[in-house]
Amino acid sequence: MSAAGDRLQDTARQAALALPDVSHGYPFTPGLDVYKVAGKVFLIVTDDPGEQIITVKCEPEHARAHERGYASITPGRYLDKRHGISLGPGPGITERLVTDAVEDSYDLVAERLPRPVP
Repeated sequence: MSAAGDRLQDTARQAALALPDVSHGYPFTPGLDVYKVAGKVFLIVTDDPGEQIITVKCEPEHARAHERGYASITPGRYLDKRHGISLGPGPGITERLVTDAVEDSYDLVAERLPRPVP
């Protein structure tokens, strides 16, 4: 467990909970803290102290750019590898980057939700 990993995960959790209509829990396994909007996953935080990562949804072209730009960003664990990335503590992984990744993931999921009929 590292202080940088704790900060990364705390930042992701806070960013997710600041968004509207977010729920979270442990629907898959006790080690995965899952955040959803309208029942759709947009953030997974591992509770494994040996692997302090977060996983978010991401457009494929942005995902590949992030993976090339940061050593600690990898294809998304627990999600479709093309449409997700996992972030771990490392050089260049700032609170702003983590917050942006969580918010972008939320937006991707929210924009695909069915709209109510007027």
